[in-house]
Amino acid sequence: MPIMVNIDVMLAKRKMPVGALAERVGITPANLAVLKNGRAKAIRFTTLEALCEALDCQPGDLLRWEPEP
Repeated sequence: MPIMVNIDVMLAKRKMPVGALAERVGITPANLAVLKNGRAKAIRFTTLEALCEALDCQPGDLLRWEPEP
């Protein structure tokens, strides 16, 4: 998939556990894992906004595009 998700990178930079982020964002740890592992087919802007607020980052810090070979 050409869209790469860097939530785990931001979690490491912020030294924040997955459970704490899920609680701050208001989603289950299982749904956060789906996003974090790149298995999600879509993300709501409200969820993306909450992630950015909780991690103090921009959407581009969480998502990046990589062309397929």
